[in-house]
Amino acid sequence: MNRLKDKVVIITGAGSGQGATEARLFAAEGAKLILTDINAEAGEQVAREIGDQAIFVKHDVSREADWQQVVAAALDKFGRVDVLINNAGIYAQGRFQEADVESFDRFFEVNARGTFLGMKAVQEPMLKAGGGSIVNISSLVGTRGMANAFSYSTSKWMVRGISKCAAVDLAESNIRVNAILPGLIDTPMIRVNKPEFLEAFTQSIPAKRLGTTEDIAHAALYLASDESAYIMGAEIAVCGAVGA
Repeated sequence: MNRLKDKVVIITGAGSGQGATEARLFAAEGAKLILTDINAEAGEQVAREIGDQAIFVKHDVSREADWQQVVAAALDKFGRVDVLINNAGIYAQGRFQEADVESFDRFFEVNARGTFLGMKAVQEPMLKAGGGSIVNISSLVGTRGMANAFSYSTSKWMVRGISKCAAVDLAESNIRVNAILPGLIDTPMIRVNKPEFLEAFTQSIPAKRLGTTEDIAHAALYLASDESAYIMGAEIAVCGAVGA
């Protein structure tokens, strides 16, 4: 308990899935939370469940002005920013053959540019606080080519690059940047896949189970906490040994 006592944490995509689980776990560990999501109803519900430790801000991560509002809300309510969990993202199936500029750009805007904008937005408050931790959620499909996930996979490759390059530049400022690479995690997002696909994929996982949102949240907690003070530019695969 209290691994994040008094730390101010921004979590995007906090209305459901991994973000909501991270929010509840971080609150239990003493964090003060700014929860954001494009879905205001879902995000507000999670904030209400947590109570006075959390506030909610409706947020489109692809919009720089929205990021400025999120950081302003954090500073107004809690006075600082210590941690950013860049969790928000979109997923859909689709091969290269079907990709068009509009759909490709949308994946880039949310998954990659949203990550970049978040890091830029928290840089100054983290510098003033003496440092901080940024955790970017990439994906195991950002490490290899994957059939029928062209735009999603390429956007997650970029998240890895953003994380590695920024980690080097920000290390001297004591701002740690790391990435989590989830495998197939049991969230509403993956339910767009057919049940037979999910079953076949599950059987191919050495651990013989889908990952849980708790699996991701505990990895994020470690990277957000001071326990990971000298970990910078790392990638933690949470994948049941699929990426081994």
